[in-house]
Amino acid sequence: MNDKVTVVIMAAGLGTRMRSKKAKVLHEAGGDTLLNHVIRAAKQVAPPEQIIVVVGHQAETVKASVSLPGVRFAEQREQKGTGDAVRCAQSAVSVPEGRLLILNGDGPLVTSLTMQGLLGQSWKSEGGSIVITNMTDPTGYGRILRDSGGNVASIVEQKSATPEQVLIREVNPGVYSFNARHFWDHVHLIQPNAVTGEYYLTDMVEILASRGFPVSPHFVPDETELLGINTRLELSVADRLLRLRKATELMLAGVTMEKPETISVDMEVEVGQDTYLEPGVQLRGTSRVGSGCRIGSGAILRDCEVADGVAILPYVVAESAKIASGGSIGPFARLRAGTQTEQDIHIGNFVELKNTRFRRGAKAGHLAYLGDSDIGAETNIGAGTITCNFDGAQKHKTGIGEGAFIGSNSTLVAPVSIGNGAFIAAGSTVTKNVDADALAIGRAHQTEKPGWAKRRREANRSGK
Repeated sequence: MNDKVTVVIMAAGLGTRMRSKKAKVLHEAGGDTLLNHVIRAAKQVAPPEQIIVVVGHQAETVKASVSLPGVRFAEQREQKGTGDAVRCAQSAVSVPEGRLLILNGDGPLVTSLTMQGLLGQSWKSEGGSIVITNMTDPTGYGRILRDSGGNVASIVEQKSATPEQVLIREVNPGVYSFNARHFWDHVHLIQPNAVTGEYYLTDMVEILASRGFPVSPHFVPDETELLGINTRLELSVADRLLRLRKATELMLAGVTMEKPETISVDMEVEVGQDTYLEPGVQLRGTSRVGSGCRIGSGAILRDCEVADGVAILPYVVAESAKIASGGSIGPFARLRAGTQTEQDIHIGNFVELKNTRFRRGAKAGHLAYLGDSDIGAETNIGAGTITCNFDGAQKHKTGIGEGAFIGSNSTLVAPVSIGNGAFIAAGSTVTKNVDADALAIGRAHQTEKPGWAKRRREANRSGK
């Protein structure tokens, strides 16, 4: 990070080719917005307060989407081109010296390593430096024209290029690092394009070069890193590449991924060493998974905290849950927001927890719903148990003490408290608090009528 670097990110456009009602930079790839990916890389080269995002379409929504605190904003009220967009950011610039790094908010694949390389090259040139690359298909990109010294003399847009210039494959993907002082001293010289009336940032290269401030090229060999997102097809390509990067990072750090092409891991996710991810796993948001875990096929975790040594069996769905070490979850379990487990618990198939504390060694083997509850240590929850936590207007708590046994098909009508060591008979409906070590039976008395079933069958056959 360098406090002499200011970053301006252009994010004012709508992106008509996305065929969407929301601003282009709000679309997501790799588990985050296009804009946040760019900011995430930019924060490696400049402090947050020296990162300025130029907003326009849906400005307030774009501002609210930015996840890095401290980032500043400037507004381009009229869409008058890239040169005008950067000029709109000038009043927000706090460091007019050093280097000005200009990025596109729809370029989520540019890495901080490339930014560092560009800045390093820029400090060697009086005018600055720009990224160039060779495109397999350069259609739509500005072509690079060099001077006799190998510097960038100018950038020619395709619609203005001669037939010979159209054949040039060396292009401008729109990533720049200018000498900040020279840039701000000369930005007023950009003139509106005669055809479109827009102010093009690319004109600054020729303006600076003509005044004795050469702009050098910084070549990036991987053209995919410089992909700008304009369509849903390109969005899908970016998503695939970002997730491949993340998978590579995790595997090199000691995570096993079985069929990694089927696994989706968002950029902010962390996974510990020797954890095993089975096919089809999705780790979303800001999930943190410890070391030595196993996450089963089809499991989806969003914004979860999973400690070391946890086994999550196939097809578990969890959101905003905290799972302590040694736990076993699933298969086919659901942990909703507010769920917290302690060490060595077991939550089995088709068990759902919501806003529930599941304490050390507790077990719920199958087919239970536990909402707004506190389940004591070493307590056993039988199959079919439910906590009736909602009365139609308000939510109520259920508390179960340590070492309790809740029989199958028990219905616990909240608010209710079950004491330590208590035993709830199977099939009970419990509406009152149960003392510690007590047996509670809350079911109708069974009656039996001998021969009734036989008489009924005979009556049905005779039609009576």
